[in-house]
Amino acid sequence: MKEIQKIAEDTNYTAINLGDLDELMEYSLIHPVNKQEIEGKVFLKDATKSTGSEISFNSLPPLKEQTYFHIHRKNEETYIILKGFGFFQVDGKCFEIKEGSVIRVAPKGIRGIRNDSKEKMIYMVVQSKENSLEEYTTGDGERVPFEPKW
Repeated sequence: MKEIQKIAEDTNYTAINLGDLDELMEYSLIHPVNKQEIEGKVFLKDATKSTGSEISFNSLPPLKEQTYFHIHRKNEETYIILKGFGFFQVDGKCFEIKEGSVIRVAPKGIRGIRNDSKEKMIYMVVQSKENSLEEYTTGDGERVPFEPKW
């Protein structure tokens, strides 16, 4: 199993490197509920010490689908397709997806994904508590004077 590489860390940040995204299938984990091994998936919350979201990078082999449909209790998910094409299904409705597609699914949405391409599909999923975002982008930002050290 491939290990996440830590680049740097200090009080206000943790930086990691997953490596080449074409090598995502080298990551695997044991599902906490059904105890089955899932290949091609890596979660980042613990590795980055995130407190507000869970992000995962995922890879589906050619012409394969996620082996289960699922819902969440509290968290919505946003799927971002980085490579490949196929289908996404929510609540029995199916639609085409491809590189650049972004799909947000509410917690109770019954979801699944299929890769119909002859190359591996690579996608990321951002999971966060539904209705928890109060301020964002410029509303939550503030410019500060700082000297770059590139």
